[in-house]
Amino acid sequence: MIDTPCQMPDLTPVLKVIPMPSDANQYGDVFGGWTMAQIDLAGAVLAHKATRGRVATVAVNTMQFHQPVSVGDIVSFFAEVERRGNSSITIKVQMYAERHPANPVTVKVTEASITYVALNPDASKRQIPAA
Repeated sequence: MIDTPCQMPDLTPVLKVIPMPSDANQYGDVFGGWTMAQIDLAGAVLAHKATRGRVATVAVNTMQFHQPVSVGDIVSFFAEVERRGNSSITIKVQMYAERHPANPVTVKVTEASITYVALNPDASKRQIPAA
């Protein structure tokens, strides 16, 4: 697959990781499940901050895999609030990979829209505080 270079968003990443060999198949491509888990974690970081507390994932509304992630890529996750409800919040997460250190290129690898619900300590739904 040909890398299609792009620019990362002008935002601070909510998460940054490097996939390891244990995260990949025999060809060095990172498993989709690993990518999905990292996207969910990145979205939860912003959801937790925006709702000021505990959240749980209730829906993965969309997820698009644009390019494979490889072992050794430096992967950055950027998140933005798409929608705020009374007790739920939808977060858009974009995932970019920085690869080929000798000839660096940045590519968008995955994007998703995930909905989280704000929870009380007893796991019941709670109202999201005003922004």
